[in-house]
Amino acid sequence: MKFTLKPYQADAVAAMLSSLERAKNVYERENVPTSVSLSATTGAGKTVMAAAVIEALFYGNETFDFEADPGAVVIWFSYSPDLNEQSRFRLMEASDKIESSDLVVIEPPFAKPRLDPGKVYFLNTGKLTKNSLLTRGHVEVEEGEVLPGLHDAAQPDMQGWTIWETIANTISDPDMTVYMILDEAHRGFRADRSASDKPTTVRKLVNGHSGYPPIPIVWGISATIEQFRNAMTEADSSDARRALPPIEVDGFQVQESGLVKDTVVLEIPAEAQAIDLVLVRRAAKKFREASERWERYCTDQGLPDIVRPLLVLQAPATPDHDKIGEAIDVIFDEFPTLPAGCIRHVFGEHTPQRFGAHDVDWVEPQTVEDKTHIRILIAKDAISTGWDCPRAEVLVSFRPAREHTHITQLLGRMVRNPLARRVPGDEVLNSVDCILPFFDRTMAGNVVKYLTGKIDGVPDGSGRKAIIEECKLLPNASVDFVWPVWDSIPTMTVPQRGAAPVKRLASLAHALATDGVRPGAVKEVAGLIHAALDGANVEFASKVKASMAEVLAVRLQQISGRLGKGNIAYADIFEQADERAIRAAFQDARKAFGSDIASMYVDHLVGEDGEDDDLRDAFIRAAALATVPEIRERIDARANEIANTLFAEHRVDIKSLRDDRQSEYEDIRALAVEPQVTSLGRPKTRIEDYVEVDEKTGQLARAPLAPKHLMSDEHGQVPITKLNDWEREVVFAELKRSVAWYRNPPRQATDSLGIAYRDGSGDWHSMHPDFIFFSEVNGKVVPSIVDPHGHHLGDSTEKLQGLAKFAEDHGASFHRIEALSRVSGNMRVLDLTKPAVREAIYAGGKTPIDFYESPIADDYDGPGL
Repeated sequence: MKFTLKPYQADAVAAMLSSLERAKNVYERENVPTSVSLSATTGAGKTVMAAAVIEALFYGNETFDFEADPGAVVIWFSYSPDLNEQSRFRLMEASDKIESSDLVVIEPPFAKPRLDPGKVYFLNTGKLTKNSLLTRGHVEVEEGEVLPGLHDAAQPDMQGWTIWETIANTISDPDMTVYMILDEAHRGFRADRSASDKPTTVRKLVNGHSGYPPIPIVWGISATIEQFRNAMTEADSSDARRALPPIEVDGFQVQESGLVKDTVVLEIPAEAQAIDLVLVRRAAKKFREASERWERYCTDQGLPDIVRPLLVLQAPATPDHDKIGEAIDVIFDEFPTLPAGCIRHVFGEHTPQRFGAHDVDWVEPQTVEDKTHIRILIAKDAISTGWDCPRAEVLVSFRPAREHTHITQLLGRMVRNPLARRVPGDEVLNSVDCILPFFDRTMAGNVVKYLTGKIDGVPDGSGRKAIIEECKLLPNASVDFVWPVWDSIPTMTVPQRGAAPVKRLASLAHALATDGVRPGAVKEVAGLIHAALDGANVEFASKVKASMAEVLAVRLQQISGRLGKGNIAYADIFEQADERAIRAAFQDARKAFGSDIASMYVDHLVGEDGEDDDLRDAFIRAAALATVPEIRERIDARANEIANTLFAEHRVDIKSLRDDRQSEYEDIRALAVEPQVTSLGRPKTRIEDYVEVDEKTGQLARAPLAPKHLMSDEHGQVPITKLNDWEREVVFAELKRSVAWYRNPPRQATDSLGIAYRDGSGDWHSMHPDFIFFSEVNGKVVPSIVDPHGHHLGDSTEKLQGLAKFAEDHGASFHRIEALSRVSGNMRVLDLTKPAVREAIYAGGKTPIDFYESPIADDYDGPGL
């Protein structure tokens, strides 16, 4: 893969490969077709995950311990040829093994008796209709009228087979396995169809019809997968198809990854009046400022391409072309440096349209992202699904308020980050603006609740903010003396889906060499590991010798019996390993030490003057070393030691790199088995809301303001939103004894203090304490963690244990580390700097409320409480 998978993507790919392997076994052994679904929120990278799965099907993958399926054929099916073309391009963009010739768009004439293995074939609904040149002559008949093995069909002109016959022949080939990926799988499985209704094209393809067999393995992908899943469950209950357990990507992890934007800013009129063009002017101003900000950032970072933001004008179903023309005039008046010819439309009419004085050509929606000269896009419904444009930064919707569903669908297309990562510390560049001239505050409040509570499956508490009245925050000059203290605060990375320590070290060395931080790092690191392997080879010589004998011996078991006799005899047989068997054994070394290190070690053993026999012995020895547990442990420990040294030696150098490269090092750091400690990055901008939505009534109210925050508006204040009453009490109480404070973002980011903890299953997660307060102690400013957290949450105990461990390891960096909760009307506090408190929490056996009610907790002594 050209892209490094995010942890949640790697988990989903591993789960999907396991399901597909199981599906193939079920079909081969029981002749039962199967289905599996993958649901992931908009922006999760479904096509990237699909590319990784397809690549593994065709070529295998040692990371996921998955063997290639030599007969694999993939049919990629969607409702739209444009969506297929976009998916085809993304597969090529993501995979370094799948070539253009492997991605075949089926077009007439398609004269093949069967599909070829190792290829992805793209089909859409229109290609399977009765009028399609691929199916012309295909006659549908009732299932009972079809004789076994015969199809009542004539061939289309210039083709020997209809597409239905080609697919059927492929399914019937015992050496082939047909996998079908249904993109946007909820389409074609409408829940309102009765059993007597004529089946949709998708259902015919999936379930078979007119004597044609069903697709053996169906994989549905969608953000809203429920209709597909229900259809597959119905098939399962009728024994027509076995539905395997669904795979779901946690929307919280998607938000944490930085692939999607953290903040949606909504702009609405304060009162009902015809001021839509006033808001258009404001949108144009935001559009211009976003363009300037992105240009500065990309230039400062030395990025090869400048992000060119896009402004989307969303028209109602029956658009007023003159009104849209007026809006375009306002945009150019506010942003006069926009180039000529920068406007396109994606209306259903694929012809030029005239908006006021502007003649605007049509463009294919899926091409807009790459056509960066397009800066203004006029749309109705065409881009609400199946379309991605991460550079879309500002939306102006002329949709009436009752059509808020169209707004939220479109925002789902726009929330992707244009760099596929969060811009460190800059919430302005991590936001999208939505201007709604015809919405009132009640309707806007509904949109807020939708976006923050559920957007294509992202759960409540995901960290996404929806802003109604924007408050832009910059570093507060009145408390800038705190920043040197901030720079010394430790934070933790959450271990990602594990890589072998030697592989992690090799990745680090490659990155250091690539960035010019440590030229020759790869060769240097390889030499250190080779020396460690040489030492282990001597120290564990007897075990290595025994392991080499195992590599050379291929074990077979002979089972024999005499006809008519009940006795069966078993005998072990040993054969000498051939070159193929030795190379297969060497795969253990590649998995343990990484391909590069393992291959370089073979070269090291052979030397410059080595012969063929020396090369064979080197492969055997390398394979043997990887199978001795003590050596694996020794090498893993040495690799971690070297990696930690390199990170420490080049901490400042890495901090000096551009943001995307620093992000790469953080990903490598997180590949460790245990959480790693790093330092916080400084926030650059934040966005908060001057108003807040009452969760019960939906009414809007002014948010209270607080001083001394590290990030503030021009008056030195910050609005406090989305805090309950007792959390606000804690803030104002702590402010009486603090010189500054910081509201910690609830997500993994460079400017968010994170603490790793294990859940009940042993998996790692990250918690983010609510507040950091800074106070003066003995003439020195020191930070304190104060986390007023509900004791009712399911993972409260695990989080307490994680916070306690952090206090044990890093308590010296803080004045206080406290967890608070309100119990029976009283505020209680657990002081985690106390060993006795930590020991009680480690011991467990109690609910969180028991800890707060026990003698290890104290009454909170915040001033004024």
